Amino acid sequence: MRIVFFGSAGFGIPCLEAIVHSRHDLAGLFTQPARPAGRRRAPRPTEVALWAQQNNRRCIEAENINSALSFQQVADCQGDLLVVIAFGQKISRAAIDLFPKGAVNVHASLLPKYRGAGPIFWALMNGETQTGISIITLDERMDAGQILTQSRIQIDPEDTFQTLHDKLSALSPQALLQTIEAIESGTAVYTPQDPSQVTLAPKLRKEHGYIDWARPADCVVNQIRALWPWPGAQAVYVSGKSGRSSRVTIKKAHRVECSDLNHPACGLLNENLDVWCGCDALRIEELKPAGSTLMSFDSFANGRACRPGDLFLPLDQVLKGALE
Repeated sequence: MRIVFFGSAGFGIPCLEAIVHSRHDLAGLFTQPARPAGRRRAPRPTEVALWAQQNNRRCIEAENINSALSFQQVADCQGDLLVVIAFGQKISRAAIDLFPKGAVNVHASLLPKYRGAGPIFWALMNGETQTGISIITLDERMDAGQILTQSRIQIDPEDTFQTLHDKLSALSPQALLQTIEAIESGTAVYTPQDPSQVTLAPKLRKEHGYIDWARPADCVVNQIRALWPWPGAQAVYVSGKSGRSSRVTIKKAHRVECSDLNHPACGLLNENLDVWCGCDALRIEELKPAGSTLMSFDSFANGRACRPGDLFLPLDQVLKGALE
């Protein structure tokens, strides 16, 4: 079949490469335009655009895939099937109808759970032990299409957003190619999603990275995993002796069970230099102070002479105080 691919993020590149190396033809490749990024705000091409440059493939950057120009460019590809993965634009019914075999999307969750832009983040944030990918038809409602294929994996306790993202990305190509074969042969099974089981996964914001130490320690651990490497779970360390503060991003930590009935204030360091939480305590293993490199907590504690009674404050509380 002649396949047209819409994608922007690196998540879809293994699928893109699988299509290129299959017996099918990549009839067209579309992505988002380069956007300003970094401190200098220089235009940065999408990861799919960079892949196309490196592999000598024509890639059309579409500001609006539903515009008259883009619509004609898609039509000119004369594609049989549209594959959409992390593209970043809503696609009109008229554009989908250009493809005799329809349009499919690869989504990083076991739908109908976690519809939306942040399925990997929310699966980790909510402490899920299993996730996967779903290949669905495109629908006017976000991620609401019929399910053609699902593949499952276990979430490892050490998984972060980055590691789980990479596992799900690598899981997708085989399932996609099997789905394409089934569509071509007419054996594909289209299963409607159960609306009663829908959960949402809204887009990640920086505010999701502000640690609330009043939450249970295992919830904070999940937050840290879900937010690494961006934007990171953040707090402000304050020395009880000097009063000096350091904004930090925590990469790795684990829960420490505590049975102290006289629970001190949340955010305080105990005698083991663990951080008291609403339930149990958090033992920090790795963190990155602002303006510095990633380091072990032992190195951080030695460099700042940390001691019991020092404090980790919620970042939003510090930012609010600075504005008042």
